[in-house]
Amino acid sequence: MFCKDDRLALFIDGSNLYAAAKSLGFDIDYKLLRQEFERRGKLIRAYYYTALLENDDYSPIRPLVDWLHYNGYSMITKPAREYTDGLGRRKIKGNMDIELTVTAMELAPRMDHAVLFSGDGDFRPLVEALQRQGVRVSIVSTTRSQPPMIADELRRQADNFIELDALRETIGHPPRDQSPAETNRAS
Repeated sequence: MFCKDDRLALFIDGSNLYAAAKSLGFDIDYKLLRQEFERRGKLIRAYYYTALLENDDYSPIRPLVDWLHYNGYSMITKPAREYTDGLGRRKIKGNMDIELTVTAMELAPRMDHAVLFSGDGDFRPLVEALQRQGVRVSIVSTTRSQPPMIADELRRQADNFIELDALRETIGHPPRDQSPAETNRAS
């Protein structure tokens, strides 16, 4: 499904990929992930999307964000919003779907193949829009978690589905007993 001459772009929904890998029992090595897709085509850009809590003195994801920024990833971040739900529980909201969609549509004329690391069904219209512009779309997520992390309608829309668990030996390493950011940082 990948051609060596394809101009590839990676779109990583950070929280979705983290949750999928965690459900499979491994951590992503982002250096290996980038190398893997550089082998599959001409990687023109690798985007990583995440929301950050502004008011925390130390955000556990900050070391990962800094590492990715200095190692060839284009970081797209925005402030996460903290709120209390109806039961008094502290919740954090930081959806990056619009940012990812806008970037992908802007880049569409300059790429042949988009690789979306997310199982979120909200991205189905984006996949369809990219395909109408002649861009092939691969989705990286998992059906091997309980419940599956990939929305069925997203998987059906994609040109290619890549099972995250099948990439374990290529882009993963065993989880470490550290904070979420530390377990995601590349070796």
